[in-house]
Amino acid sequence: MTNDLLGLYAYAERRNIDVDWIPMRRATSLSVPLGDGYAIALDPWKLGTIAQETVCLAHELGHCETGSFYNQYAALDVRQRHENRADKWAIQHLISVEELDEAVAEGCEDVPALSEHFGVTENLMRKAVCWYTHGNLAAELYF
Repeated sequence: MTNDLLGLYAYAERRNIDVDWIPMRRATSLSVPLGDGYAIALDPWKLGTIAQETVCLAHELGHCETGSFYNQYAALDVRQRHENRADKWAIQHLISVEELDEAVAEGCEDVPALSEHFGVTENLMRKAVCWYTHGNLAAELYF
């Protein structure tokens, strides 16, 4: 389990995935396949919290580790499928179902408390709860 920011950077380094901080006009983060590996760009000026940086890096690592890339011409359903794969990878590496169950048993009973406990954004926490409870990432249906 790679469940904190430093662990994610170490994971990327072990996997030879370049992570660079770059100001970007439109994106907060992105990942790209290269001929010999992958690269991730994060715009630190758009990341207001450690939780946001953690989630963005985990999500982009998810794209790299699952090969879930698309281009600007991809259909929306294809984009969503690749985004969901990256989110699921991030969830599984930041919040295991066992750790989620333990946190709830210890008294973390709402999304803000859980997201603080795991050091992730509330948006990812809602998706994690949906993934482990309902088998999908459609948090908007449940929250």
